[in-house]
Amino acid sequence: MKKVGIIGGGQLGRMLIQAATDWNLEIHILDPDANAPCKDIAHRFVVAERTDADAVFEFGKDLDVVTIEIENVTVEGLQRLVDSGVAVYPQPSVIQTIKDKRLQKQFYLDNNIPTSRFILTENKADVAANLGFLPAFHKLGTGGYDGQGVQKISSKADLDKAFDAPGLLEEMVDIDKEISVIVARNKNGDITTFPPTEMVFDPKYNLVDFLLSPAQISTLVAAKAEAIAEKVILAYDMIGLLAIELFLTKNGEILVNEVAPRPHNSGHQSIEGNYTSQFQQHLRSILNLPLGNTNVRTLSAMVNVIGAEGFTGDAHYEGVENLFDIEGAYLHLYGKKLTKPGRKMGHITILDNDLKRLSTKIDEVKASMIVKTK
Repeated sequence: MKKVGIIGGGQLGRMLIQAATDWNLEIHILDPDANAPCKDIAHRFVVAERTDADAVFEFGKDLDVVTIEIENVTVEGLQRLVDSGVAVYPQPSVIQTIKDKRLQKQFYLDNNIPTSRFILTENKADVAANLGFLPAFHKLGTGGYDGQGVQKISSKADLDKAFDAPGLLEEMVDIDKEISVIVARNKNGDITTFPPTEMVFDPKYNLVDFLLSPAQISTLVAAKAEAIAEKVILAYDMIGLLAIELFLTKNGEILVNEVAPRPHNSGHQSIEGNYTSQFQQHLRSILNLPLGNTNVRTLSAMVNVIGAEGFTGDAHYEGVENLFDIEGAYLHLYGKKLTKPGRKMGHITILDNDLKRLSTKIDEVKASMIVKTK
């Protein structure tokens, strides 16, 4: 039985465990939250900081392979595992670059990968010194997650929103659609891409509200997006699963926005909607197994279930029974005890071979339940 370690015990780790169960894999989890979603379903659950190099090394030194479900981890601890003979995918050097948005954007520039223009900033003063670059988005170099660490700076009047920490100003491009391509690569060098998904964002929380799979784009645009995804994972020389968020501009350009070297919110629908889920594919890639068929089974959508505004505390799912009346709807709750506004508490996949019916069901699902407190 292969022993797989995952740094991070959130919902992505939970779904990786669910994918691993049928393959008789032994899953070990490290997370600082004693009540993390993986707590009760992992073979071994270790409470420790993901950024503690000693703890991560002790956790993984006797495992066959170690991976991540979040980028905020100790690269030093992971590299020590590699040096001791433990396989770590994605490689620590890849994580080091991707976890810092400043390094990530520079990487695209250095490797001729299309991305929006940007200016590196050290503090608020640097933002104020580049008023001619506005309107733009100011992003923290490190620490931003699930829509946090991003501010829209339209003019001088918004300068108080700028971060007084290392970050970057990113050009505001004229976007037609935001799409995502998930690509996987194993040690043998085999590469597969998932068909692009189309993401619609919640304007308040700056995270995915719902997505469509496959994206409603031309076959030519889809092929171009998949080719860019392959170029990115090869440039990183990465082993594992890489989610690539892309801007499709109104003049037909495809620009890399950000990437995540792990399963991603933009691939959750693949559990029911594709022949191979992103979680299975991640495990296949890090274990150097043949990569699975990524084709879609049917049109699908994914709706994020987030904590409602005005409720913080023990989670209560009001109206959840309504979902079971919606044909083709599949509920995934993440086992999080506490809710707060905008927190991802679960997702719902919807399958339907008709786009109009699927769109109607998205609205039905969004209206069917709400996450409050007890």
